[in-house]
Amino acid sequence: MGTETLEFCARKRLEFELREYNEDPPANISFGPISDEEMFQWQGIIFGPLDTPIEGHIFELSLKFPIDYPCKPPKVKFETQVFHPNIGVDGSVYLNILEDEWSSALSVEKLLLSISSILLDPMLVDCLFQ
Repeated sequence: MGTETLEFCARKRLEFELREYNEDPPANISFGPISDEEMFQWQGIIFGPLDTPIEGHIFELSLKFPIDYPCKPPKVKFETQVFHPNIGVDGSVYLNILEDEWSSALSVEKLLLSISSILLDPMLVDCLFQ
């Protein structure tokens, strides 16, 4: 498959995910492209859920999508400084679904919900300190 075809398919998938999100936005996360011209760079936001130690916190993330998304995962980085075993000093996220266990069935929404989940319950198997 040519580069233009891959990019077209990735763009259509991202547009679909954005439409789905706008129709029924989940609680505690928000996401979308940083501009109308740049569909492959998004901002994600995780809002600390009520009645948790991170309640009231807002975590900003950057997501950079490859042209062969969803076959390959996006690069995700916390822009908000976080001290956490699954998050590197540079904001890199250490999570199995961003590496070996990525599936094209996953979406931005599922990814951000997974990241939100590890904020409360670290995955020490994917820990940065291994």
